[in-house]
Amino acid sequence: MTQATPRPLRTLCLAAAFALAGCAALPVPVAVIEPKAGEHSALEAMKIDRALEDRILALDPARVTESDVVQVLSKGPAPQIMLVHGGVFPVHLAMTSFGSFLMDMGYPEAKIRSPGSGDWSYSPYTTTDRLAGILAWHYEQDGMRPMIVGHSQGGLYAVKILKEFAGKYGDRLAVWDPVADRAEARTSIVDPLSGRERPVIGLTMSYASALGAGGWALVLPNQWDEFATLRRIPDTVEEFTGYFIELDFFALSFPGNPLDVPYEANGTATVRNVMLPAAYNHVFVPVSHDLAAHPEVRQWINEYAPGRQAEVSDPPGVSGGAVLWVADVWYSIKKHWVIESQRAILARRAALGNAKPPGG
Repeated sequence: MTQATPRPLRTLCLAAAFALAGCAALPVPVAVIEPKAGEHSALEAMKIDRALEDRILALDPARVTESDVVQVLSKGPAPQIMLVHGGVFPVHLAMTSFGSFLMDMGYPEAKIRSPGSGDWSYSPYTTTDRLAGILAWHYEQDGMRPMIVGHSQGGLYAVKILKEFAGKYGDRLAVWDPVADRAEARTSIVDPLSGRERPVIGLTMSYASALGAGGWALVLPNQWDEFATLRRIPDTVEEFTGYFIELDFFALSFPGNPLDVPYEANGTATVRNVMLPAAYNHVFVPVSHDLAAHPEVRQWINEYAPGRQAEVSDPPGVSGGAVLWVADVWYSIKKHWVIESQRAILARRAALGNAKPPGG
């Protein structure tokens, strides 16, 4: 699954043209709830009937088909996905492209874009306490743990956000309202599943990933604290995937570099490391908005499972771009979409008193 590196100018122009054509940042309508301790406001707000709940609970998170997405998952709740783009302008357009790909594959647009600005992704030139506070707000509102996908310097931030939740940078984190774009005067949330108040510190995300994180970005002052611990993932995420390009001079990933070490769990998190082909271009890997429009490539992506290797029978389109990264991230997003939906549904049934009786 390799090809010659695309011409940067041509690829960037394509991404820019796409973004200008239909992805202007507009506020995303959102119904904001005001949770109170002892209540289950987020669970009560879920618009989902018993039959759909049953269909979601019957899904296998490890084997989610396109039909499952279209006919079942897309009709129910979904956790927020926070995309964090790289730090060199206009590389944010690459994450805009990936956000559109997710939408075309069936993920709700409103659960990708920022509800305040309408942007597809967040900048690594903001602060990680702000981003962590926004994720805490989404968890309290949605009843499902969010996901984080970071690219380049945004990958560094994905890891730093997890460390914010782990208390590495302080023992208090304020909730941040992304609609008003301001910190709230509180450092705790009402856990939407238990109905009990709890601190933001210690929250766990469902899934996070980092692509091409490290390298030259570490020379920036806001990253100096990450030299020694960049690749150590705390317990504040259920599953983490680190993506490396076999030959990536932006991230300083190349054979023989002693600093280019794999990610590893600092405790109980499930951590995977995935090596992408050397021909992949660090800057343009997330440019994927057109992949869902090609039926054979779309099918290949939907049927992908981690560890799958290229085969002679693969459609020609999967040898281009960066389909392996796209397919692997989409697999994990579908998996945790199911897990979080099932978790919320079971909590909803228990809290609202409509759990199915044993043997019923």
